[in-house]
Amino acid sequence: MDTPQTDAVRHRPSQQGGLHILVTGGAGYIGAFVTRALQEAGHDVIVFDNLSQGHRAAVCAPLVVGDLTNPADVAALFAHHQFDAVVHLAACISVGESVRDPAKYVRVNLGGSIQLLDACIQHGVRWIVFSSTSEVYGEAQYLPLDEAHPTNPSNPYGATKLAVEQMLHWYDQAYGIRSISLRYFNAAGAALDGSLGEDHRPEEHLIPNAIRGALGLQPFQLTSAPVETPDGTTIRDYVHVLDLADAHVRAIEVLREGHPTDAINLGSGVGYSTKEVITTIQRLTGIDFPVERGEPRPGEPPIKYASYAKAERVLGWRPRYDLKVMIESALRWHQRFPNGYPE
Repeated sequence: MDTPQTDAVRHRPSQQGGLHILVTGGAGYIGAFVTRALQEAGHDVIVFDNLSQGHRAAVCAPLVVGDLTNPADVAALFAHHQFDAVVHLAACISVGESVRDPAKYVRVNLGGSIQLLDACIQHGVRWIVFSSTSEVYGEAQYLPLDEAHPTNPSNPYGATKLAVEQMLHWYDQAYGIRSISLRYFNAAGAALDGSLGEDHRPEEHLIPNAIRGALGLQPFQLTSAPVETPDGTTIRDYVHVLDLADAHVRAIEVLREGHPTDAINLGSGVGYSTKEVITTIQRLTGIDFPVERGEPRPGEPPIKYASYAKAERVLGWRPRYDLKVMIESALRWHQRFPNGYPE
């Protein structure tokens, strides 16, 4: 079985020497790419993950297995390692599950973040990059969504992420820990050679599920709720995971250069409907796989896509990879690892 290795990312290299960085959730989909990008920028990285959704095979740095909701695990981590900065990705991420079980999302996303932030205060961490989400905006009042758009989450997942953003503001005011919250739109894609990719269990994201349907690995079920858009399916902004990883490296650097606590969108600026994505996958694979109607997921707005003007201005970042590249790279990964990462 192949060992995952990501291709090089054209990140913003560190200009001031490497930092000691903690990546929570670094065994997960986005976290694995962020860890690799930080290492390629010259930083020393420790991954902390409970492996509930992450995979050892995706980790390219020293791994500490533990849970942010367990004070003893957090205390042991900080007792053995000193960090200059934290990239905080560990969280529960399912919109639908958050509607069904909001208590879990408060306990994990909010409670775990409080444990982490308290440890950062105690141990002198100076900078935090937080994995936030476009779900903080809720229903779009105008498009594209920019950072000035009102925040009114339509599900507990988005609400817990917004609560952490608000805490980060107050922790800066009181304790001087500066942070950047990166509001992801829909992460997609894999390493360009297909060596590192997306392996959620269960998988709820459209692109990997449709690809697995095309490859005959599982039936594909459409879970997009009927909405008032031109083709009746939800419209989303997809951004390549390599571009997301690059933005985290850049966020660390601008914090180091003195940028204040902030929130920044990461998206492609283009909205694609669920039906368009499925059609594109069918065209690129040459397989007209059947589409079954599944149970609609609750709590999802009908249309969202980003303005990334602030990311370009503050981070010098702009997306490099389009939907075609996202799908092609993800397809390579699923062909290479049809059963997911080896465990």
